Parts: sequence; C-alpha cells; structure tokens
Amino acid sequence: MKIVFLDHEVIDRGDIDWSRVEALGELKIYKQTASDEEAIERLAGADAVMIDEYAIGRPIMEACPDLKFIGPAATGYNHIDLDCARQHGIAVCNVPAYSTEAVAQHTIALLLMLTNQIGGFDRDLHSGRWNTQVGTAYTPRPIQLLDGKSIGIIGYGNIGRKVAEIARALGMSVHIYSRDPEAAIRSDVVSLHCPLTDENRGMIDKAFLGKMKDGAILINTARGALLDEDAAAQALASGKLSGLGADVLSSEPPEADNPLLSAPNCVLTPHIAFTPLEIRQRVIDICADNLKSFLEGGDLNRIV
Repeated sequence: MKIVFLDHEVIDRGDIDWSRVEALGELKIYKQTASDEEAIERLAGADAVMIDEYAIGRPIMEACPDLKFIGPAATGYNHIDLDCARQHGIAVCNVPAYSTEAVAQHTIALLLMLTNQIGGFDRDLHSGRWNTQVGTAYTPRPIQLLDGKSIGIIGYGNIGRKVAEIARALGMSVHIYSRDPEAAIRSDVVSLHCPLTDENRGMIDKAFLGKMKDGAILINTARGALLDEDAAAQALASGKLSGLGADVLSSEPPEADNPLLSAPNCVLTPHIAFTPLEIRQRVIDICADNLKSFLEGGDLNRIV
C-alpha cells in the first residue's frame, strides 16, 4: 500500500514518530503541496492520502483512481468534497476530539494573561520600570481575581466541558449557553467552543456584545469567523470588553488591517492551542488507527 501525507508541516516539526503509519505501507511525506497538479503527481498510484489543511476535491479524486482512503489529520473535514468521495467509494475518516486538553489549557492561559497581566508586568520588569518606583510595591496594572466570578461557555462539547472543569477548580461558577443563554451572555467571562456553521457565523456581533456584562472578558479558541472583529475591537476601545483573548482569527495569518491587532487589552496567539507534541503525536496515531481499521474492514471515525 502507498500512503502519502501531502502537508505535514504543521503536524511534524521533526519530532513525530511515524512508525504506526509506516507499519501499514510505504509512506511518503511532504511538508507542503503547492497545487492540485503537484498533489496528483504525488498521489500517483497512492491508496491512501492524509492531509492537514490541503483541500481534496473532485479534480484530485477523479485523477487518482487508486485512491481508497482520505485521512484528515484534524477534526474538521470541510476541505474535502464528501459527495465526490461517496461517488468514488473513497472512505473519509477524521480525528475527533484529539485536542481537548490542550485547547482547554490554552483557553485558561489566555484568560490568565488578561486577568493577571503577566505579559505587561514582564515587559515592565525587563524594561526597568519597576526600578523607577519608590519601595517594592508596583501596581500600575489591575489584577482580577477569578474566584467568585462566572464564566459562560458557548459550545459544551469535550473542550467546553474541560474548560468548565478547570474554571470550577479556580472557584468560578459556570453557565452553559445552550441551557441558559442569558446567564451565559451576562457572565464575567464568555468563552467560545462551538463549531462554525452558516447559522452562527459572526454571532458575536455588536448586538451580542451589547448584551454582555460591562467589563467582561471574551475568549475565542474555537473559530475566528464566530466573531465580528470590528465590533469586538470597538467594544475593547470603549471598555465594554475589558479584554479579549483569541487563538483564532477570521483570516489566518491576519491581514495587516485586522482591527484586533491594534485593539487595547487584546491577547492573540497564532492558532497554536493544538500544537503540544503529545497532541500532534496523538493525531498521527489516530490517523494510523483509522487506516488500519479501514484495511481490516472497520469504520473507525469514518465520515463517508
């Protein structure tokens, strides 16, 4: 069996063990694939393809008659033409819920960056600002206590539940949007963990932000397009939001004029919540398990 991974650059930083995939056949891996023409050339004679973000559409499937299996190394599969896969009898198996612990940890890290002002204090200390003060006290930045505060969670799947567990350990009360939307919206912190759909695209807009508690914190480690970034930047500038932490943006990498890049009290990270080595290794191992199950007649994590 010939197995090809078309774009492993994000998944593998030279630290991944590919042995479980290699045990299933001849493996060829590529950091990136530039075009469908290049993909088709690399997939000549391939039985299985694995991908991170590269889109597999009809032109590739129709040009690769030996292809029997598509394995996205992710939970999402909107970059695969599922109808075409069905028509050609190609199995598609994803990797569900692989990054729960890592994304929940990153969510809380963003929250703590905003409430404890770690980045700002670190910059102050390294720049010598502390040395200019009389005495040892240095309190130019407010620190917020999370104990006794509330968090509203929008999207109560595996990640949302893990965030709720950690929040409770910090002394926070938890409100679930699907159970009590008003209480969730009016929480001290609102954290997004829902998938992006046509229905909820841009749901965190000016109207939604207007219903939030004054001075609330918003965290987004779900999908950038859930958030109206112009409205969020305006809410930060006005003080309606006291802080925003996000690992995802509407366009990645962001355009230079993205309003969040210059918004106050906004902590941004470049879509890295899922990248601890343990998580990336888990993704590849589950991809291997999916392919092994398919070869043995099973349907582990099969979408099509």
